[in-house]
Amino acid sequence: MYKIVISPFSRALRNGKKNPKNYPWWTAVVSQLRNEGIYVIQIGTPGEEAIGANEVRNNLSLQKLEKLVKTCALCVAVDNFLPHFCANLNKKCIVLFGKSDPEIFGYSNNINLLKDRKYLRKQQFDIWENEPYEEECFVEPDSVLNAIQGVLGGNR
Repeated sequence: MYKIVISPFSRALRNGKKNPKNYPWWTAVVSQLRNEGIYVIQIGTPGEEAIGANEVRNNLSLQKLEKLVKTCALCVAVDNFLPHFCANLNKKCIVLFGKSDPEIFGYSNNINLLKDRKYLRKQQFDIWENEPYEEECFVEPDSVLNAIQGVLGGNR
């Protein structure tokens, strides 16, 4: 059985609005992964929305996160801390980009999923509180599932 780690959310915004980096269809992705027999571990911080994973681990120390990442088949995340951490460990990560530019914030050893460059924000280094949330800027769940199966060697 494959075990994957998903870091579904970027930090909460100071203004209380939804972070524009957060992928809107995690529950559909995780439900299908579990139907395919893949064990999903959600990582994050207390209070984050549950996405239907087999287990949730919050506030992991860097040592525990490193051990988890090294023992999983794959990591999947939005543009947050995990892709940077995985790059440091030379661990492949599928990263879901919406408005962040993967040519700036991505790593070539990862699978960087971007729906269309037309959705990228003009000021890539501006604070996220200035950016509206738009779910249409993200790839559909099938694109995520196909990328995951491509790494794991399965066919969809």
